[in-house]
Amino acid sequence: MTNISKPERDSSTEAPFDGITFEVEEEEHTQEGQKIKRRGIYLWPNLITTAALLAGFYSIIASMNGNFQQAIYAIFIAALLDGLDGRVARAIGAQSPFGEQFDSLSDMLAFGVAPAILMYSWGLSDLGRIGLAACFVYTACAAFRLARFNVQIGVVDKRYFIGVASPLAALMIVSLVWVGLDFPEIFDIREPSLQVINAVVIIAVGLLMISNIKYYSFKTVERKRVPFFVLPIAVFIFAAITYNIPVGILVISIIYALSGFITTFMAKRQSAL
Repeated sequence: MTNISKPERDSSTEAPFDGITFEVEEEEHTQEGQKIKRRGIYLWPNLITTAALLAGFYSIIASMNGNFQQAIYAIFIAALLDGLDGRVARAIGAQSPFGEQFDSLSDMLAFGVAPAILMYSWGLSDLGRIGLAACFVYTACAAFRLARFNVQIGVVDKRYFIGVASPLAALMIVSLVWVGLDFPEIFDIREPSLQVINAVVIIAVGLLMISNIKYYSFKTVERKRVPFFVLPIAVFIFAAITYNIPVGILVISIIYALSGFITTFMAKRQSAL
C-alpha cells in the first residue's frame, strides 16, 4: 500500500485565526516606524458609532411607518453621536482604520439612506418613479461623498469640507420636512408643484455633497479676540432659533449652503493674488 504524503501547508496563505472566529486584526505603526498587528477594537468610540447606526436604522423604520417626527429626531440624534465618536476617539487615543470605516458605513445609513427614505415617505411617494429617482440621486451622492472623503483624509485642508458634509446635508433635508410637518397649511404636500420642488431640493443637496465647493468645517478654532457686540448678536440669533426651532435650523442650513460659494470665491481670489 502506497503512502500518499499530504502537501505541505504554505505559512503565507494560512489563515491568521484557527476555527470559527469573530475578530479584527489591524496593522499599526509604532513610534519607531515598525509595523505591528493588533487584535481587537476600541470599545467606546465604536459603541457610540453603533448607537448612531441604530438611530439611523430606527429613522428608516419610523419613516416607513409614517412616524415622521420620530424619524426626524432619530437623525438628529445620529448627527450628535457622529460628532461625538470622533472626539472621543481622539481624546483617548483610540483612532483606528476599523473605526474610520465603521463610521463611514454608519454615516451612509444615517445620513445617506435615512433622509432619502424620510423625504420619499413624506413628500415624494406620489411622484412615483420620479420621486424614487430623486431620492436615489441623493443617496448615491452621499456614498460618493463618503468614499471621496475616505481617500482624501490627510490630503485636504482640515479647515474646510470639500462639498457639504453628509450630516449637514441630512439636516438640510430633515429640517425641510420638519417645517413642512409644522406648517401643513402652507406646505400642502398633496400639491404636485411642491412635490416637484422637494425633488429638486433633494437632488440639489445631493449635488452639493459631491461638489468642489469649500465649506468651513469648524474643526479648527482660532484663538483670537472679537468685539463684545458679537456676543449679543449671537444671543439674538439663538433666541430667534428657539422661537421656532425647525424654521431656525432650516434658515441656518440654507445660509450655510450659500456660504460655501462665498468661501470658494474668496479662496480663489486669494490664490489668484
